[in-house]
Amino acid sequence: MTALSTPPAAAPAAGATVSAPQVLERCRALVRPALAEAVGRLHPWVGEMAAYSFGWCEVGGAPVVASEGKGLRQALAVLGARAAGAPARAGVAAAVAVELVHTFSLLHDDIMDGDPTRRRRPTVWKAYGTGPAVLAGDALFALAVETLAASPGGAAGVRLLSAALADLVHGQADDLLFATRPWSGPRRVRPDAYRAMAEGKTGALLGCAVALGAALGGAPEPDVAALDRAGRHLGVAFQVVDDVLGVWGDPAVTGKPVHGDLRTRKKTYPVLAALESPAPEARRLAALLESPESDPAEAATLIERAGGRTAALAEAGRQVTAAESALAGLALRPGPAEELRALLDFLVRRDL
Repeated sequence: MTALSTPPAAAPAAGATVSAPQVLERCRALVRPALAEAVGRLHPWVGEMAAYSFGWCEVGGAPVVASEGKGLRQALAVLGARAAGAPARAGVAAAVAVELVHTFSLLHDDIMDGDPTRRRRPTVWKAYGTGPAVLAGDALFALAVETLAASPGGAAGVRLLSAALADLVHGQADDLLFATRPWSGPRRVRPDAYRAMAEGKTGALLGCAVALGAALGGAPEPDVAALDRAGRHLGVAFQVVDDVLGVWGDPAVTGKPVHGDLRTRKKTYPVLAALESPAPEARRLAALLESPESDPAEAATLIERAGGRTAALAEAGRQVTAAESALAGLALRPGPAEELRALLDFLVRRDL
């Protein structure tokens, strides 16, 4: 293991470019065999639900080629480990564990939010039932811990993952409680409270992804902490951009219904930022959201006019800058570090 404090290797050739989609695809291909092997150890029925959630099969187990998602967390785990000089096996083990936990969280999140579709397919709870989906999520979580425990350096990995999961639960709890709070008045949700929620719900696992391979490879604790911090900032940026896409994204690209978050009255960053504005549209927006039959299209227009979209994209940019600053103090290997930074840029530009 080469410590992060050692001098970096030679930089890539001048003019070399890195394509984030290519990086994501390469990392998915690297991790897929180990991920499939892990899922294959589950009970056959539970394994089928896991495979369905990954886009590998239909209900009943028939193989299918469906969207597997971007594989962002897998890529972050692989690149974080490579950038730290960790062995390749550390990056793959970290990627498998993080992907299992991410999918576990999605299965339970879809149940809590009542979401019927994900990636243009019925969610696991809609396809198999609520109880089976909860069981499949529990199995994926247990499998993630088992994967780390069996890896060299597994104790450090389990500690890091446990801390991330505690923060994820905290963030998810806040997100659910936000739904019970009013749109206006002293109890309304402020953007700073939202940022704290997003760091837990989304940032904690992204931070774990970036740092986990380095931790498994024995990187110094301050370097692991810096990688985790970069990933947490990245997670807030990712969540905020997701919120923007939830209001203005193209359903053909995002796989989500138009104005879906507004129809469910979800408190997302563009909405909360717009409500903070002194513009008259902010007051009209609050009144509209508090009415029993608000028009999502009208709400989207008011959010944009009150500056919610602009504020959200600016916040995402600030978070990416903070992530880059956390990485700047580390002596990362140039190749994977360049690919890691390409993913940062990709996150705030995807589908916008």
